[in-house]
Amino acid sequence: MAEFAAGRDEERFTIEEVTRYFLERAREIDGTLHACLSLNDNAINRARQLDNRRRREGALSPFYGFPVMIKDNLEIKGSPTTCASRILEGYRSLRTATAVRRLLSLGAVVLGKTNLDEFAMGSSTENSAFGPTKNPWDLRRVPGGSSGGSAAAVAAGIAPLALGSDTGGSIRQPAAFCGVIGVKPTYGRISRSGLVAFASSLDQIGPFATGAEDALECLVAMAGRDPLDMTTVARDPEEMRREFDQTTLSGLRLGIPEALFGDGLDPEIRERIGEVRQRLGSSGVREERVELPHAASGINVYYVLATSEAASNLCRFDGVRYGHRTAKTGALREMYEETRDEGFGLEVKRRILLGTFALSAGYQEAFYKKARKVQAMIRRDFLEAFTRCDLLMTPTSPTPPFAFGEKTGDPLSMYLSDIYTITANLAGLPALSVPAGRDKNGLPVGVHLIGPPWSEGRLLKVAGEISRHYDPGLPPLHAMSAGAGGVR
Repeated sequence: MAEFAAGRDEERFTIEEVTRYFLERAREIDGTLHACLSLNDNAINRARQLDNRRRREGALSPFYGFPVMIKDNLEIKGSPTTCASRILEGYRSLRTATAVRRLLSLGAVVLGKTNLDEFAMGSSTENSAFGPTKNPWDLRRVPGGSSGGSAAAVAAGIAPLALGSDTGGSIRQPAAFCGVIGVKPTYGRISRSGLVAFASSLDQIGPFATGAEDALECLVAMAGRDPLDMTTVARDPEEMRREFDQTTLSGLRLGIPEALFGDGLDPEIRERIGEVRQRLGSSGVREERVELPHAASGINVYYVLATSEAASNLCRFDGVRYGHRTAKTGALREMYEETRDEGFGLEVKRRILLGTFALSAGYQEAFYKKARKVQAMIRRDFLEAFTRCDLLMTPTSPTPPFAFGEKTGDPLSMYLSDIYTITANLAGLPALSVPAGRDKNGLPVGVHLIGPPWSEGRLLKVAGEISRHYDPGLPPLHAMSAGAGGVR
């Protein structure tokens, strides 16, 4: 972003030229990648208007004219919001998400909307009703999910920055698979208004970027109290920038929960993380062993709570007010049932059924309420650990990017892809994934950092130091020119 701002202010290029470059880039390669669901028809006009205003008044922020992609479960007024689902066919948003609106107010240019697992339910972006996104490092492999389109777009050079949402790892896991930085902020840091809800107590909006400073600028721009989201907290967003500037590696205490580095972790990922630990140690970082005794229950707790909230939130999609409606019957109950059967994909149906069961009479006490109690214990474990360390390190994913179809027939195996990321959502903590080089097959590896509440600046400073030494470079698709087409 700093390089862009310097070039813009020195008039080495115009905002319109930059916008045209990225839109053309999307049109050239997205037929192969399928990271985008739509491109913004108004982007060039907005860029031209920003150029004219800059000539009169100067640039008003680092974001002035900066291009961004938006995950297609974040609303933009007048634009399609599909959530990668047939049930929202034909729907155009009536409002703009607060996080997006704040970027627009600073002069950002939205290039388009990115692909995702339907309603953000998945870990591979294979659940999109409009087809999967491919990993720019290996087109035979998934980009992660659910924000796979945003991660792939940044990795492939379609956009320098993209927004995603993270309910159980949906920013961090695709960031690891695509070799970029992805940040989930503290719950309450960024407004969820205008984010189509999956699990309201867990959802958060965050950025994908190739550099820690760009991710920091994006968080600062989006953060702050919002009367449209009563879970937001009135904290000064600039505290993140101050913490970033003041954090030093020397003397920093890094918590290592050794129990999370055991069975199921790919040996090469363990080796790459070991190299990062050694590098940080040579910079003065001191390791502390910590225990997270209830972390092993995180996957069970998550799939009770998240599916319960999803079952409740997705009740609104019934074919009455907007989106797809079956034309097969005139009876109201049958219309509901057939509309939802036609409109929802298999994974969404599975999670609605799981959540409905967990909330049903006779089972709510055994499942939902018990899961809430264990969630509180998980949060206490983290807060106790942070009395002994300044941040925690774990893998982001237990495996490298996997092949298409490898896990679709085994939902439990797919769910375990998020085993390291889920607990940060359950505890409401800030966390990120930063590249830690590549494995023997040339695939990116991610390191997962978790901090105490409101420590995004500290996490990004450490991430910046890691990425300086372990930048995975550019994926093969970055150099590809694939011809026209592909973006709907």
